[in-house]
Amino acid sequence: MILAHFAKLGESLLDSLESLGRFFRFAGRTGEAMVRSCGRWARPSILFPQFYEVGTRSIPVVMLVGAFVGMVLVVEMYEQFRLLGQETRLGGVIGLSVVKQIGPVLAAVMIAGRVGGSVSAELGTMRVTEQLDAMRVIGVDPIAYLVAPRVVACILMVPLLTVVSNILGIAGGYLVSVQLYGINERDYWAFTAEFVLAWDLFTGLLKAVFFGMWIGLVSTYKGFYCDPGAEGVGKAATSSFVVSFIAIIITNFVLATFLNNLYFALEGVIITR
Repeated sequence: MILAHFAKLGESLLDSLESLGRFFRFAGRTGEAMVRSCGRWARPSILFPQFYEVGTRSIPVVMLVGAFVGMVLVVEMYEQFRLLGQETRLGGVIGLSVVKQIGPVLAAVMIAGRVGGSVSAELGTMRVTEQLDAMRVIGVDPIAYLVAPRVVACILMVPLLTVVSNILGIAGGYLVSVQLYGINERDYWAFTAEFVLAWDLFTGLLKAVFFGMWIGLVSTYKGFYCDPGAEGVGKAATSSFVVSFIAIIITNFVLATFLNNLYFALEGVIITR
């Protein structure tokens, strides 16, 4: 009985390693197609619909989530700051939190849920109905034609949507801080400008680029290698969001650690000079 459990665990581990290797091979083929087949996927007729699907159609949900996150942050932190007599600094704290961490992560999670599942289901349906095989038969590379434009759209649109999320988050914080709690408007914006540095903006946007890359690669990979049937397509869409979310939070931790260490290292060099 125990040996059977160990055998199942070993099989599961081997399957996971095989899937991981297949994913990185798929990512390598996608990167190669993005470079070598640029003339195929970079045509406006192919790329612009992906920009619209990933970017334009995601704006309302990103705006809504960004605004309410900023509002909730003020509601949760105001009383503690008021007790310390530092409520005027809420603008800086809200701005820094949104721009550096919350804005990029939440925008990416929303896009992973709205776009990632849709992409996986679309490509999964094409795989189940053998449309991908038909493309290969007529000499069309589905990686270059279907995957590359979607990955590029995610890489470019997620940072832009992050900017939208950041703006609405800060604006939502302003609305509650100034209009509801009566914090001085000039103080709110002054401390926001003082706390949020160009490095923080760069940090958030760099994270968004990596988040977009993961969303694009994971969602297309899950669609390309989904199991047969409608159930397989549904599982691919669900798994796409879950794996993308895990990749986002792990990448956020890794990049936050690396970029913070890099900032302090660069700051030390500048001060020494």
